[in-house]
Formats: sequence, C-alpha cells, structure tokens
Amino acid sequence: MRKTSVPIVKDLVLIGGGHAHVSVLRSFGMKPIPGVRLTLICRDRHAPYSGMLPGLIAGHYGFDDAHIDLEPLARFAGARFYHDEATGLDLADKRIRCRSRPDVPYDVLSIDIGSTPAMKDVPGAGGVVVPVKPIDRFSERWRAIRERVTERTGPSRIGIVGAGAGGVELLLSVQYRLEGMLRAAGRERDAPEFHLFAATPELLPTYSEKVQEKFRRILGERGVYVHAGSRVTRVSPGRVTTENGHAFDLDEILWVTHAGAAPWPGEAGLAVDPDGFIRVNDCLQSVSHEFVFAAGDIAAVIDHPRPRSGVFAVRQGKPLTRNLRRAVLGKPLKPFVPQRRFLSLISTGNPYAVASRSGWTMEGAWVWHWKDWIDRRFMRRFNELPAMDEDEAPDLAPGLAGPEAIKEISALAMRCGGCGAKVGASALERALGSLEPLEREDVLVGLNAPDDAAVVAVPPGKVLVQTVDQFRTFIDDPYVFGQIAANHALGDLYAMGAEPQTALALASVPFGLEDKVIEDLTQMLSGALLVLNEAGAALIGGHTSEGAELSLGFAVNGLAERDKVLRKGGLRPGDCLILTKPLGTGALFAADMRAKAKGRWIENALRHMLQSNRAGAQVLLDHGASACTDVTGFGLLGHLVEMTKASGTDAVIDLVRVPLMDGAEETVRAGIFSSLQPQNVRLRRAIKNGSDFPDDPHVALLFDPQTAGGLLAGVPEGRAEACIAALNKLGYASAAVIGTVQPQGDHLEPIVLRR
Repeated sequence: MRKTSVPIVKDLVLIGGGHAHVSVLRSFGMKPIPGVRLTLICRDRHAPYSGMLPGLIAGHYGFDDAHIDLEPLARFAGARFYHDEATGLDLADKRIRCRSRPDVPYDVLSIDIGSTPAMKDVPGAGGVVVPVKPIDRFSERWRAIRERVTERTGPSRIGIVGAGAGGVELLLSVQYRLEGMLRAAGRERDAPEFHLFAATPELLPTYSEKVQEKFRRILGERGVYVHAGSRVTRVSPGRVTTENGHAFDLDEILWVTHAGAAPWPGEAGLAVDPDGFIRVNDCLQSVSHEFVFAAGDIAAVIDHPRPRSGVFAVRQGKPLTRNLRRAVLGKPLKPFVPQRRFLSLISTGNPYAVASRSGWTMEGAWVWHWKDWIDRRFMRRFNELPAMDEDEAPDLAPGLAGPEAIKEISALAMRCGGCGAKVGASALERALGSLEPLEREDVLVGLNAPDDAAVVAVPPGKVLVQTVDQFRTFIDDPYVFGQIAANHALGDLYAMGAEPQTALALASVPFGLEDKVIEDLTQMLSGALLVLNEAGAALIGGHTSEGAELSLGFAVNGLAERDKVLRKGGLRPGDCLILTKPLGTGALFAADMRAKAKGRWIENALRHMLQSNRAGAQVLLDHGASACTDVTGFGLLGHLVEMTKASGTDAVIDLVRVPLMDGAEETVRAGIFSSLQPQNVRLRRAIKNGSDFPDDPHVALLFDPQTAGGLLAGVPEGRAEACIAALNKLGYASAAVIGTVQPQGDHLEPIVLRR
C-alpha cells in the first residue's frame, strides 16, 4: 500500500479479480480516497481476459498477453492483496470467511467472482468433463488435454458440450491448436475428430440467422460433427448420452454450457435469483444488503438481464467504480443502463473472425486483426500502468467519517510518545483474545497468567539459545507477513541446531480507529502463531506500540545440547557448501514495491519464505554439518565471509549452481535492487576474482539481502549428495551444492568465483 499519514476509516473489500474489479483497482490507483483502505481477495494472482482466451488456446497469445497480473495492479491501486479464496459471509458482522486465513472485515463489499460450470443437473458430469469456467483454472486443464492428445495413439475424439458463442469459439481454437501440433510432429493422420452438442435446434441461439449461417458453413468446412437439438443428459467416463438416447464415445469432453453460481453468496443470506446469482439493482447494489455490490457473471441485474458475457462485465467497471466511491462517502448512488446493442467478435481458431452488430455481419482475417487490436489495447490499460505517485495522501476525504469517528480521528492527531505510544490495553486484549498460543510445561508464567514478565525454565542439560529480529512489512497482507516474520526470527535458532522454546513479540501497528488497529494486530499475530505453534514455540508476551507502518519482530529462545550447537566457525577444507533455498527476495520485493514484479514471481518468493528451515536444519545435522548459518540481511556473500573468517578457511562459489528465485535475474538486469544492496556490495573486496564477472546478475544476487532465507552449511564431501537428496525429498527443491571449502591461502580475499 502507499504510505499515508491519514488514518484508515473505512474498508472497501473486493472479492474476485473479474473484469469489473480490475477497472475499480485501476481507478483507485489513479484517484485514491484518503481514509479508505482497499483490499482485494482473490484465489489467483492472474486474471484471465475472456476476450483473449480463444487466442491463448489457439496459440496466438502467450500467458502474459491474455492475463492481467493482479499483484502489480493491486500495488498500483494501493490495495492489500490477499491471495485466498472467499468461502462465505457473515452479513451481520460484516466479515468475509476465507479458506485459509482469519475472517476479513469490511464496511463496503463488492463481489466479482465470475461463474462456475452448471453440471449439477447432468448425472455423471462432475469429475469427468473438463469445464471451461472458471476460466482462471482452464489453462492447467488445457495443458493436460494437449499432453493426452499427443501421447494417445491414433486420432482423439473430442466433444464440446454447449453451442453458444463460447462453445463454438472454443472448439475452433482447440482444433486449430491441436491440428497444428500434430502436423508439426508429422502426425497429420492423427488429427482429432470433433463433435459439437447443442441443446437447441440452432447454433449460437442468441445471434442472428446470418451469424448462425456463417458458423454452420465454417464448422462444415472444418469437418466438425454438429449435433443440434441434442441436449446431453448423462455423462460417464469416455461417453455422453443425449436426451434422444444416442450415445457417443469420446476421449475428451469439454463443458461450455450455461453458467452456474457459487453457492456461498446465497447461503450467506444475500438475495439471489433461482440460479444462485446475486440480485442487484441498477446501481449494481444488492437488493437485500445495501453495503454489498456485485458485478460480472455473478450478478443478476434485475431490470436489465443480459447474457453472461465479458463484454457486459467490462462495461460494468465504470458504473461499479462510481457507485463504490459514492457508497464509502455516503453519497446517493447513480443507476446505469447497460447497452442493448453491442459489437460481437467471434474468432474461428485461425487468425480469422466474424463480426456482428444488430443486423449486419462481416468476416475475414481483417476482423481478427481488428479484434486483436481492441483486446491488446484493453490489456495495456492494466499491464502497462502509469508511474506510481509516492507523495503523502491528502487530508481525509470529506464525508467519509461519521461524528464518532471524527472524535477518534481528532484524538489520533495528538498521539503521545513514550509509553503513551503503546496500543491501548483494551485493543490489545481484544486482539489477543481470539488467539491460541501454544502451552508448554516449561513456561511458568506466560500469557496464560499475564504478569510484568514471563518466567521460563531451562531443562537440565540444555543451553539457552537467544536471538531477536524485527523488520517493517514489505507486503500488504498482515497475516502472511506475520508468518514470514516468525519464520525469519526462528531461522537463527535452526541454524544453530536449537529447538524453539518461547517467543516475545515486538509489534508496531499504524495509528487509526481502534477496530482497524485490532484487526491489523489480530491478522498479523494470527499468522505468526500459525508458525510459532507449529515450531513448538510458546508466545509468552511482548510489546505492541503505534508506528508509522506495520512492523513485527520476535525475541525467541531455543534449547540445545551444549555439544551439539552449530556455529559459523566450524567449516573444514574439503567440505561442500550447501544452500537450502534460492536467492532473490530483496530484489524481487524491491521490484514489487515499484509494481514491476510479476505476480507469479512474488507468489513463488513467498512460498520459499514461508517454508520453515526446521526440517532442513535437522537434515544438515544428520549429515554431519560442520558449520551453519541462515542467509538473511547480509546476503549470501556476507554470511559466507562470516563463516570463512570464523573458520580460518577460504571458499569457492560455483555461480551457475547457486539457485535463484524466478524473476530474480530479470529484476537485477532491469537495474532494480534492494535498498540494502549498496551496503552489502562493499564486501565485494572479499572476492579474489570479482573483476572477471562484470555486470553478472548471478554475482549481484550474492549480495541480495534475504528475508526468511535458507540455510548455508558445510557438509563433508562424501555425504553431500545424500544430504541434497534428503533435502529435496522434504520439499527443499532448490537445495544445491554451491561450492567448496578450501584451506586458507596467503591472500586477503577468501572467496573465489567460478562458472
């Protein structure tokens, strides 16, 4: 989120990354409302554009061409991006139930989650057919289909159930791509056989006779078997049966029938139509709950029913944005009337398309190029964002806060320092009340019986290992940030071979209305407790204060046997250097702050940061590790220099074997680095032959500061291969031998690089 001195007064939450919501995000990026916090909850980091899906399937577009990257778009909008799936609503308390995180509160809510395949009325369809919707999950299924078709001996028989524009366009795109693949492999004779099943007597029933006639001709020319008036009533593995009793054996069955709705909006109590779609008025506002809005396929506009098509979802973006702005500001909403006449452009697999509007229709390669131009222009609005304005936000938007909130905001303007900067006792108590820290017998006084300090016993024969870490948030999700902060703090214990015992939290939350402070604190500590409890560490207390931005750290204690404590200074010549996680978090999140990182890069980086070093440390111990450290703020090279200095050794790094996170090399080549990079680069003097690798991104990433990074250890050469295999088996897929330990030479530079 953009930094702001304005307290958060209202939460506007968007569920889903549909066509209307991406317009909302872009609009708020261009013109935010001070005091309104925007949050996007979406199960996918990339939003597919339905208009380009046929071209993606046909092979005319790559993944990035046809998807909107929600991570940088949310960053541009100043929105928190929660990568999760909404599963329900508490409309009374205004909270969103999510699949894998604590409930998310809202003041105003908008839902744009698309539709799901309507298969419940067809016995056997579930689990057998390949649904096209939700289209954000179709890419994986389409990849699997291509693999099966190319591995199958002889021609495949492929059926498309649904003969609207989506079904016809899908069939022709699939046919074009598969025939091209088989032709390139010299297997023209294995071209698939295609069957199209239409429930109605005509194809494309909502289109004019001229359009229907054109596609009857095109399908005939392409050798497609069209089964008009043949509603599919039963599906079994490899077979569909129609209402007239005919059965067809098929190798692949793709489902493109009318859309269905997710059940949870209706189950929550929102007014829905008989098919489960949210009933909204002309302002896209729920007819049963005035603080809920809906758009796209999931919305049923009562007075203006329209087909569930991307063109209408795109057009709803502007009026939805306008009314969400007015809703959070307490202004009257403005109705809109969707267009009745619209341009339809249906592609035919190859670079060719049919255009229609009202009574006229045209076709040709030029129509496809016209469509391509329109689609690419639309996508540029979201994937080529204006430069972000880092200026402080203006004063609170007029009309945003009510009388009670105004009083609280006035008090916020005169915040105390010292102990007056602590989060209020009632707010802290409410946040902690929903948490369940682990209980341990060796914790004599902790959160179970709060006092001025915690009291912890050290078991006989053990030594106490202590460390502390704290940093400000670098992501907009306090729940995930809490997990990473706890994971990062525990890394030092694991690096020394200790088992976590207790943790004291050091938290800072931005000042604001009490319920917003409580929510941030609850989300952050909930994430941290998920990691601490799993590690066996009891949260026994801490200190919480107000600050300019969210930050979290932990003072953690661990227990270890005196003679089994791992140190940095135990490297031996001949040892192999093993790194358990890839490098790149510093550069990637620097790029993310500038909205220059792809969402999938950040998703991959977070996956590594959320992976505990606990199991990895045990593997290293089991394979005779001589020394170990965790790679964090000083970067790989900085921490390796610490090890060689303490051990009295040198080291050789094989650059090509150092694992890097997806996107890290691209980010560094673009000249984007962590703000700590220049300080770390000062250690370049420790490299004997650094001048041999000018402007090498692999060398630059040796200095990249890591958050919740991996472990760097020395392992005897004869046990290194088995150690890597054990690490890989436990999920450290990038673990690698990155170099060797050498006897100390007579030169001052302990590190040598090689390729």
